[in-house]
Amino acid sequence: MEFRQYAPELINERVSTFMTMTPEHAQWFAETFSKLVANVGQVVLGKPRTIGLAFTCLLSEGHMLLEDFPGTGKTSLARALAQTVQGTTNRIQFTPDLLPSDVTGVTIYDQQTGHFQFHQGPIFASIVLADEINRASPKTQSALLEVMEESKVTVDGETHEVGYPFMVIATQNPIEQAGTYRLPEAQLDRFLMKASLGYPDHASTVEILGAIGTRSRPKVVAPLITSAAVIDMIELASTVHVDPSVLEYVSHIAEATRLAPETTLGVSVRGCLALVRAAKTWAAANGRHFVVPDDIKALAEPVLAHRILLDPEAEFAGASVPAVLSRIITEIAPPQRRA
Repeated sequence: MEFRQYAPELINERVSTFMTMTPEHAQWFAETFSKLVANVGQVVLGKPRTIGLAFTCLLSEGHMLLEDFPGTGKTSLARALAQTVQGTTNRIQFTPDLLPSDVTGVTIYDQQTGHFQFHQGPIFASIVLADEINRASPKTQSALLEVMEESKVTVDGETHEVGYPFMVIATQNPIEQAGTYRLPEAQLDRFLMKASLGYPDHASTVEILGAIGTRSRPKVVAPLITSAAVIDMIELASTVHVDPSVLEYVSHIAEATRLAPETTLGVSVRGCLALVRAAKTWAAANGRHFVVPDDIKALAEPVLAHRILLDPEAEFAGASVPAVLSRIITEIAPPQRRA
């Protein structure tokens, strides 16, 4: 199998020599990124863009919120992502009675040793699937705030690192709102991207149905890269060049979302930082060592849309965040030359 020949040791050795992004490094990054997406695509059929966004999120040190219907492959995406990068994965099913300690872990007194021992919760993994996160109480939801921002948890005054790389893929059902707790803006702002898988197309659906009983579609994918090499790729992506004119372009978009008559909450500075960080990885994934305005346009909706709050009257009149964001990007002219 071609992917099994793409040994993690080879990737790890190659990445360790990178210091700053060059055109040759960008080409290597794009080839590796393409193989990672194709590997996960063996399990999640027909969704290369969403898989690409997930890897962009991982390599940008961010977290992803998937708002989608049940049975669209959210768990399979998280599991395949962790297997590809030789990481660990845990799934947390959020319910109204879930406690913060059920997520972060708990300290238990050991009578034999006479000391308290910390027992890790499911948050200690490379890829964590927080399934139906909006069904948990706000107290439990807030337990994720520190770990998503700082990659560590504090229990009984002691801080514990969750490891690196670390990514949370949270899901929520868009149609069942009874018994749910809406994610506050502070929690939404912790997610680098918000996306959806959606139902597979006709050809992918037929292929999935044809695999019933034959197991022709693998549930376990071969690892392609070590976790240490992922860390090197993260550091490499951070060296992608962003021209000041592109930074001004991002700032103009953010300002326009705050001044738009349909919105009551626009994009914050944290949202701008998230967009630039993701655009660096996206540019490297496309074989470039510099960011262009098209990278900003490609990632504007998944990175910015969930950070914008519409005015209730405008929403009642038919306005939507994607439409408002699309109009803003159309009206603001991208930079034509370097600053």
